[in-house]
Amino acid sequence: MSAPARFISRLTAAASVIGLAAGLATITATAAHAAVPDKWGFAFVNNPSAPGIPVLTHQAGSWPAALHVHTAPGVLGQVAVLFPHLASKNGVVHVTAVNQGPIWCQAQKWAPSGANELVLVRCYKAGGAPVFSPFTVMYTSSTKGPFPAGRAYGYVHVQPPSGIVATFNSVGAANTVAAGPPGTWVVTMPGLGSPIKTGDVQVTAADPAGPAKCEIAAWAATTAAQRFLVKCFNGATTPIKTGWSLTYQRRRSIFGGQPKLFAYTFNNKPLTAGPYAPVPPQVNFNSLGGGNKIMNGGGFALVTFPRVGVLPNTVLVSPFNFGPGFCNLNTVWATVASTATVTVRDVVCWTATAHITPAASFVTYTSSH
Repeated sequence: MSAPARFISRLTAAASVIGLAAGLATITATAAHAAVPDKWGFAFVNNPSAPGIPVLTHQAGSWPAALHVHTAPGVLGQVAVLFPHLASKNGVVHVTAVNQGPIWCQAQKWAPSGANELVLVRCYKAGGAPVFSPFTVMYTSSTKGPFPAGRAYGYVHVQPPSGIVATFNSVGAANTVAAGPPGTWVVTMPGLGSPIKTGDVQVTAADPAGPAKCEIAAWAATTAAQRFLVKCFNGATTPIKTGWSLTYQRRRSIFGGQPKLFAYTFNNKPLTAGPYAPVPPQVNFNSLGGGNKIMNGGGFALVTFPRVGVLPNTVLVSPFNFGPGFCNLNTVWATVASTATVTVRDVVCWTATAHITPAASFVTYTSSH
């Protein structure tokens, strides 16, 4: 048995001891017959070096209310995240480090474990040394469609040497991925097109063997399709052939559903102090019509999502056209109940050599409501 397999086995056994697996086994699945998405869940793993249940104010999912996410540490920097009752073979994972230092987190692999979905996450310092760090993580899978008019959703999970191992397109078209020079891919999502850039996109490296980080290097929108250029690098600056997941959202949450409260924005002017509202307006969406704003300074981006703040909720970020660096969250976002405002303080982007640098980034927020 491989080391990851042994680790999965240990976590599953531990879950059984504490009663999680036994509780899950008695529940009848109904999500497969629901509207898109079939299954989804997110969590903020606030204490990665110890086993337990992540903070409840930042975890939610399509599982029954009595169940919760469980985590267990593995080797240095590695955390197993057990999403209850989300087992699927067509899902994607996104991860964002929450740390004041030059640290990113990536997926290693994920797979069903009985009725549950088990996701292995590992975090690294700039340069590629593993380290424990808090992080946000999301898993979702979809098989149903189409979506209401004006909305779109699609994802792909690419894993060499197999190619596309998971995919979804809300109009039922076939997403394609074409490999280019080492460490580059072009993703085409036909039928999800728009005359101008509209929506948001997230990308996360998925490598079980070592450090990997990915970015959206370019985005081209046409009425026929959305196209994205993905570039991936090792812990330093070398392009590498690795796995990754990419998700596109348009007026849907990042997990594919349509909760009442969600938002996203594209910090496409990282040198503008602001506060400013990104243009075109279609990349700066708020489900209740609130005016999302961004302030930039010294490589830090403060993002405000008004009117949509309610717990539980989560935030993910991805860099745009930044090269071999990465972006993370400086700290946990604030949710002010009295004003329903979410303040992300801050999104920070780091070069491969651990220098804070202004960079464009995609920021997506969702609640479970």
